[in-house]
Amino acid sequence: MQITDLETLDLSKGQEARSAEAQIAGAFDAFGAKASDPALTALLHGEVPEAAGHRDALAEVIAAHDAAPRAHADRKMRAMLDEADRWAGAIEDAGARDAARGASAQRGQHDEIARHCSLVARAKPLGMRDRSRLEAIVAAEKEADARLTEIAEAGVTTEAA
Repeated sequence: MQITDLETLDLSKGQEARSAEAQIAGAFDAFGAKASDPALTALLHGEVPEAAGHRDALAEVIAAHDAAPRAHADRKMRAMLDEADRWAGAIEDAGARDAARGASAQRGQHDEIARHCSLVARAKPLGMRDRSRLEAIVAAEKEADARLTEIAEAGVTTEAA
């Protein structure tokens, strides 16, 4: 998509966010399969359908504006998730490895929150019809972030220390 104005810029950012959600769904499934802490495993696996739902909701919002949902792939999220997997794979201690995976998952959540908040902020001025859907995604991302914080504070990070 050629960016010619604020609307095409925001749609491009939406495509990027959709791509990031798709990548997170795959990465969190893999992170969860490798985690040893049951709470972290459950949370990561639980985020997979949520991320897939966000991916699909973003695709619908983008398509409603006559744009192709998959036209822009997000390389930043891919690099961040690949780096997180490399780091975790290099850590021998299971508790420290889980703490690293949890921290990486939380970093991904923070990135998503920033992306989606930006889309929400631009939705009203541009007349995007699905602002409430974007706001719901932000709320869900914040809830996931809070659950990751709870897990870290409850023991994954403490056990690694």
